[in-house]
Amino acid sequence: MAKIGLADVDGHNFPNIPLMKLSAWHKKQGDDVETWWGFGQYDRVYKSKVFDNTPDIPWTIMADEIVEGGTGYAVETKLPDEIEHTYPDYKLYGINDTAYGFLTRGCPRKCPFCIVSDKEGADTRKTAELSEFWRGQREIKLLDPNLLAAPEAEDLLKQLADSKAYVDFTQGIDIRLLDETRAALIRRIKIKIIHFAWDNPKLDLSMRFKQVKKWLKYDSRKLSVYVLTGYNSTHEEDLYRVYTLRELGFDPYIMIYDKEKAPHKTRLLQRYVNNRIIFKSCKRFEDYDPKLG
Repeated sequence: MAKIGLADVDGHNFPNIPLMKLSAWHKKQGDDVETWWGFGQYDRVYKSKVFDNTPDIPWTIMADEIVEGGTGYAVETKLPDEIEHTYPDYKLYGINDTAYGFLTRGCPRKCPFCIVSDKEGADTRKTAELSEFWRGQREIKLLDPNLLAAPEAEDLLKQLADSKAYVDFTQGIDIRLLDETRAALIRRIKIKIIHFAWDNPKLDLSMRFKQVKKWLKYDSRKLSVYVLTGYNSTHEEDLYRVYTLRELGFDPYIMIYDKEKAPHKTRLLQRYVNNRIIFKSCKRFEDYDPKLG
């Protein structure tokens, strides 16, 4: 029996799926598994991080073997198939009624600000059945980068609808791949809020959003749209997307590509838009006074 330590380098704001799968797999082998806590001697310690700007662990790890994985260390790192398809050990994070996982991998968009195409490929493909990480939990959090680009997208939407669980498409739905049939399937799914994205200011998606609004028939509280700023857009292009989305009945949410280097007015725009009370009471950013809220 080996003693295994699991180190979530990013922290615990969001559960690390590879570590949960490693925990489950090693427990099946009869190993002693625990969260690495800074002391003790281990046969092996797995360090996992998603973000490359997360500082590494500064302390000495006492282990015969240290394994580093995740995009924060190297884009190409992957779990062996036998571990990738292991049901996660949700107890590692004390999770009781939420399931986390991927049904598909890859994205054909190849957005220059995103690593998914380099990491997972430009062809979206089905990689799991829902049952691989969901066993009746009340909520499902999907991390798929572009589920609708998969050939099996409609079957996967049906699986989600049949689960009767609340589904959170955490990375958003590609509005360019949504049609009336798929919109009808999404309406069968229990959703608290659905996310889209309007990242490219050079691509006017206003008519697309207008059509999707008619298909889904949700009000703005359930229709969130990530708006990327600070990458390749002007302030005027940011305002156009924000105002257009509000007029069409969607709820914009500002994302800043590099917040530390972003102009002051971009950071103010984020504060203005993402505060629901301010955004609803003050109709134009030009009239927003940060001193008052």
